[in-house]
Amino acid sequence: MAFTPLHDRVLVRRVEGDEKTSGGLIIPESAKEKPAEGLVVAVGAGAKDDEGERIAMDVKEGDKILFGKWSGTEITLEGEELLIMKESDIMGIIA
Repeated sequence: MAFTPLHDRVLVRRVEGDEKTSGGLIIPESAKEKPAEGLVVAVGAGAKDDEGERIAMDVKEGDKILFGKWSGTEITLEGEELLIMKESDIMGIIA
């Protein structure tokens, strides 16, 4: 993919959740919430501090992450729906 986020932004692909509840009920499409888990597709070089030095990013390409429900901006690249968000919107990395 020919897209590189700038500064402390991260490009994320949502990871779809289960379509059934733990009790075996099938969840209809209209009742599903958008998943708050994703896979990091690309990362920027990092923000700069007051002295102009780069602040290293805590996430890297391929990390599975957890982010806030309303985080990021939805974009479409090469026909694929992705999210672009600031690194600070990411709550953690799933091991």
